[in-house]
Amino acid sequence: MRFCDLNESQLLALAITAEEEDGRIYRDFAQELRKNFPATAELFDRMADEESGHRHRLIELYQKKFGEHIPLVRRQDVKGFMVPRTSWLVRTLRPEKAREQAALMEVDARRFYEAAAEKSKDAAVRQLLGDLAHEEGRHEAVAEQINDAQAAAGEVGIEQNVARRQFVLHIVQPGLAGLMDGSVSTLAPLFAAAFATSSTADALKVGLAASVGAGISMGFAEALSDDGKLSGRGTPWLRGLVCGLMTALGGLGHTLPFLIHDFRLAMSIAMVVVVVELSIISLIRWKYMDTPFLSASFQVIVGGLLVFLAGWLIGAG
Repeated sequence: MRFCDLNESQLLALAITAEEEDGRIYRDFAQELRKNFPATAELFDRMADEESGHRHRLIELYQKKFGEHIPLVRRQDVKGFMVPRTSWLVRTLRPEKAREQAALMEVDARRFYEAAAEKSKDAAVRQLLGDLAHEEGRHEAVAEQINDAQAAAGEVGIEQNVARRQFVLHIVQPGLAGLMDGSVSTLAPLFAAAFATSSTADALKVGLAASVGAGISMGFAEALSDDGKLSGRGTPWLRGLVCGLMTALGGLGHTLPFLIHDFRLAMSIAMVVVVVELSIISLIRWKYMDTPFLSASFQVIVGGLLVFLAGWLIGAG
């Protein structure tokens, strides 16, 4: 059905369902974030309580006007208006993104009530919808005030630090392990094949096999090493996927230059890529792992150089 075709009873029924859905989403947000982000969870608890109050007022007016039975009219039943939201997104959202999602929900709710109030011809229905539109607008300001108060108390800063630590544990750490393994461990077989055969085609095949094989191996090893329940390192399949992809990417970086048929040119570009890869690893260790940049660079470059020399000696021997 179209929004313009809804009558007063359907408008109220839609509003009741929407308030119930929004309240549940806020409760889901609060439940999932409560352990690590209590300040944000408190904000969502307050917003859920407000939605519950709106729903009770809407139900009371509906029963007074149209009887006890309330038909199920959902957002997805109305064309071209309110888009359903999925509460499972909170599992992949950082706290600040969850707050942004809640702000968008409040804006959508206000616009809905404003449009519904203009359409309604019943004075009591029109007044309640107009009041709710005003309150939804006020919620946006209240949410900002709560955010400001929590930020002033240092709660938001604490949450940001927790979120950063989780990002490091869930994404950066397995990704860095994979990138280091892919960038360093594939050097020896790749350059050994290159120096032994002086063939870019052979080097390319060896590099591709080493990169893909290392990616699969590292991905499974990371995923099976820890279920994340005690360590807090997140879901194993995500860590394994990140680690495997970064491992393969690290090896492919200095393998793809051997698509060039000119051996010397391909070798020169591959060496430059290796330097870039090792520099990126050093930067990541410096930025996220609190390792001094010079120390990180020295450790990574020395390790990469030793592996490269091993490949060169084996291939040229």
